[in-house]
Amino acid sequence: MKMRSYPLSWPDGWQRTPQHQQKNGHFNKKVTRGAGDSGYPRQQGLSVFDGLERVLRELDAMDIDREEVIVSTNLPTRLDGMPKSNTAKPIDSGVAVYWRKNEKSPMRCMAIDIYRDVADNLAAVAATLEAMRAIERHGGRQIEERAFRGFAALPATTSRSWREILKLPEDMQVYPRDKNTIEEAFKMLAKKAHPDMNGGSHEAMAELNRAREEALRELAQ
Repeated sequence: MKMRSYPLSWPDGWQRTPQHQQKNGHFNKKVTRGAGDSGYPRQQGLSVFDGLERVLRELDAMDIDREEVIVSTNLPTRLDGMPKSNTAKPIDSGVAVYWRKNEKSPMRCMAIDIYRDVADNLAAVAATLEAMRAIERHGGRQIEERAFRGFAALPATTSRSWREILKLPEDMQVYPRDKNTIEEAFKMLAKKAHPDMNGGSHEAMAELNRAREEALRELAQ
């Protein structure tokens, strides 16, 4: 799979939601407060872990092996490649979930960024998958397969190197002392790329984040 769990690999051709049009999520879970029979149910907001579990549960119901799943966000990943919970909220809360039945099957993708929190976007993917699975229950597998064809995934494509994106020399060799140079270039460009700025966008900021991540990864080698 060419898609990455981190940073976010937004699928090519999928429109982004402008930040000013994003909204708070309405997803939650029931929890019980109190002990024994005196306990009473209450609604509680979802964590990233909760949203992720919902996505994986729906994919499990579709007989998708977890080895064939990539959940891509701007959250750092756990050892298993899934996004961590209890980490700082990223500027770009988008989520892209990629999956396939096996190596010979086409890659599918579902991407959502309508909500301000990663957890809610994960839950929205799970809810959409659940609705799509209902097609099989009521309309048959052939109709379900036809519906899912619209989710054929194309990888996020970026041919530019991190040096070009950060406007640094292409022949630049990175050494420990260059970390400040990379960070300064990132901060300067982020002032223009940030979606809150005039001319900025989620796509530009995501590309800049990816370039910084690749530069620092190369620096650590």
